[in-house]
Amino acid sequence: MRNTLSLVLATTSLIASTASAEFLELEKDELTLGFIKLTDMAPLAIAYELGYFEDEGLFVTLEAQANWKVLLDGVISGQLDGAHMLAGQPLAATIGYGTEAHIITPFSMDLNGNGITVSNEIWEEMKPNVPLMDDGRPQHPISASALAPVVEDYKDQGIPFNMGMVFPVSTHNYEIRYWLAAGGLEPGYYSPQDISGQIGADVLLSVTPPPQMPATMEAGTIFGYAVGEPWNQQAVFKGIGVPVITDYDMWKNNPEKVFGITEEFAEENPNTTIALTKALIRAAIWLDENDNANRPEAVEILSRSEYVGADYEVIANSMTGFFEFEKGDVRPAPDFNVFFRYNATYPFYSDAIWYLTQMRRWGQIPETKPDEWYFETAAKVYRPDIYLEAARMLVDEGMANAADFPWDSDGFKEPTPAADIIDGIGYDGRAPNAYIDSLPIGLKSGQSVVGSEIQG
Repeated sequence: MRNTLSLVLATTSLIASTASAEFLELEKDELTLGFIKLTDMAPLAIAYELGYFEDEGLFVTLEAQANWKVLLDGVISGQLDGAHMLAGQPLAATIGYGTEAHIITPFSMDLNGNGITVSNEIWEEMKPNVPLMDDGRPQHPISASALAPVVEDYKDQGIPFNMGMVFPVSTHNYEIRYWLAAGGLEPGYYSPQDISGQIGADVLLSVTPPPQMPATMEAGTIFGYAVGEPWNQQAVFKGIGVPVITDYDMWKNNPEKVFGITEEFAEENPNTTIALTKALIRAAIWLDENDNANRPEAVEILSRSEYVGADYEVIANSMTGFFEFEKGDVRPAPDFNVFFRYNATYPFYSDAIWYLTQMRRWGQIPETKPDEWYFETAAKVYRPDIYLEAARMLVDEGMANAADFPWDSDGFKEPTPAADIIDGIGYDGRAPNAYIDSLPIGLKSGQSVVGSEIQG
């Protein structure tokens, strides 16, 4: 495995080692970058507003996109030069799940940042199943086992239990599936013949664009959803729903969005790719430095209509280190949004592999793949070689501290301990098939979905 990854790193570096910031000749200096209206697009907004793109000689236009598919199609067609992306999008496109295209990421945009919200009515039905603390507030994290009797009751009444997520290969889809399965609920499977993801499901998951989540739930079309901020906190402010768990409480410091470009763009514009990555790293540093001291300014920027366009107070709830569950139940959450700490911006292979294991777990990858396939696929898409070139230049320019970057990493994080994951099952990216087989609900080695049944 190490030999494979070393070979990839050695043979795919895009930038000549003699390049320097002062003489970096940009192949393309006018760029259009896409994003979805979520707080974790912050590195793009900050790099633009603080002039970090211009410092690199880049003239950038940022354009909000209607949904994740439109955004992906824009990058593939070249209408967008790059974009804030779901981590699953470059991986799915590269392996040919859905739209096929080779997309890479030289930069991971953040850790954590998501939540799962249910309507007020569902919360009232869940509450009797939720343990309380001494002060009478619910004990967090809340297991989906508290939802299971509610789902069973709806099933007995013949009412489909519908919940929303933002895209079939989104973190949110895999997170809500993880949470449901950890509580004993079947979130459903995909097959090549049925891409609804609802085969054998207790809870029917469907796609809703992030900004539309609260209104869709308020209308009764869905009973809850998994989404990034500020759309969980928006439900609290509107008085229509209750977030029951954050992804930090589901998996401490889990990977989230990435910055995606096509491999073709990176090959044709290697210096521009480095310049983009440099600007984004600087933005991430600014967002987290001095114990999040810059977050109020970041919230003001994000609240503008051209970016997220939600009220300052709604965005500030999570971005400044707090999270509100039931109205008035505000709890500290200093790491709910992480942009640079804990090597958040480094594109780890092990992060990519987790997404691939979830695609396999639920049938989006229909057949068993050897461990080596996971390693090779991760290395095609996640590009720490580009990232480290950009980081080295920033350090040489005095814009970053060398101690903040994992120069000697082999691309794999240390295994996540079982105590940091809600189902008590640890994750080691070096052993993807063993990890998949350790999960009680989901496809195992040798299994596939045939019709409405799991076989093998």
